Amino acid sequence: MRAFTEARHDDTPDELWLCEHPPVYTQGLAGKPEHVLAPGDIPVVATNRGGQVTYHGPGQVVAYPLLDLRRAGYFVKEYVHRLEEAVIRTLAAFGVTGHRVAGAPGIYVRLDDPFAHAALAGPRPGRDPFAGLGKISALGIKVHRHSTYHGVALNVAMDLSPFSRINPCGYAGLATVDLATIGIAASCADVRDELAQQLQRLLAPR
Repeated sequence: MRAFTEARHDDTPDELWLCEHPPVYTQGLAGKPEHVLAPGDIPVVATNRGGQVTYHGPGQVVAYPLLDLRRAGYFVKEYVHRLEEAVIRTLAAFGVTGHRVAGAPGIYVRLDDPFAHAALAGPRPGRDPFAGLGKISALGIKVHRHSTYHGVALNVAMDLSPFSRINPCGYAGLATVDLATIGIAASCADVRDELAQQLQRLLAPR
């Protein structure tokens, strides 16, 4: 991704890369070593994306949009919103309601009712912004000379135990879920295809 971005010019077509990673922890630029609790045999890789530590592994769809924002016609804040919206619409295609949490990029679901449509409103119980929520999608990007790389990960059906060995995205005790955990039997291929379609729609130039 970095090499592609460094080499691209004004006429380079945008690309969308989709993959699954072998087990790996990735640490963002803002990452603090104390958030990596017990990595064990899973490698920790430093990256130049934003954010803190997260986990990637089999059963998770990862999307890397390589996009020229200047050509697309919108700025970074809107780009992030569009990435999140693509995940929300992907989840909706499988009957799940995704939620945003202010100041915490990514998408979350209600643990007691992942299908609830009511918007999150007011302070969370105990002033915990994540009370009753599980994170199902992590987001971390890098923008270099108007060009984006890194991207978004959506948990489908994976071994979630490695998340317990870090503070996901820098938040101690943050619950992490996947579609399988909340009762959705979907293949990575089906989720990948839906996410790709939503990203292509939402990241189209203005």
